[in-house]
Amino acid sequence: MRTLVIASGNAGKIREFQGLLQHLPLDVQPQPEGMDVEETGSTFAANARIKAKAVATTTGHWALADDSGLSVNALGGAPGVHSARYAPTDPERINKLLSALSKTSERDAQFCAALCVAAPDGSVLIEVEGRCDGRITTLPRGEGGFGYDPIFEVSGTDLTFAEMPLSDKKAHGHRGRAFALLEPRLRALLS
Repeated sequence: MRTLVIASGNAGKIREFQGLLQHLPLDVQPQPEGMDVEETGSTFAANARIKAKAVATTTGHWALADDSGLSVNALGGAPGVHSARYAPTDPERINKLLSALSKTSERDAQFCAALCVAAPDGSVLIEVEGRCDGRITTLPRGEGGFGYDPIFEVSGTDLTFAEMPLSDKKAHGHRGRAFALLEPRLRALLS
């Protein structure tokens, strides 16, 4: 069984990937404790590539990285690649975003997820991107998920990611859509 290291320190993201990958012949591990890779890319894809290559070369195993974030039309695409650093904590990020939108009715937004699998020699094995359209709610709703999930209502569902069961989030979400593109290519690499 091949080891695949998830290039993230985010416990919620690691759990989500473990769930998505559970039916593949992989030993899914989190990245080494205390490892921090600086995300210097200007796009989600560039940041995912930076993280996957760094973790793969450090651990000697394949690494899967994602860079994902929320882009809000009324904010010129912000927070974008700075989604995780928009404020120190999830509640502060949510409050800052809702505050920034308080004077506008334009609430359209997109979640984007770029996934990259890299090998220990630093080569990129797979790169894909998934996207989910929606809108920012005026108040947080739901108990599930993490990050901006309580304020992102998925187009056509009337539900935020935080209100959805994991199976629905997987089907509708940007990471789930990116994973649907990644999975067959990963399965082919494993066979």
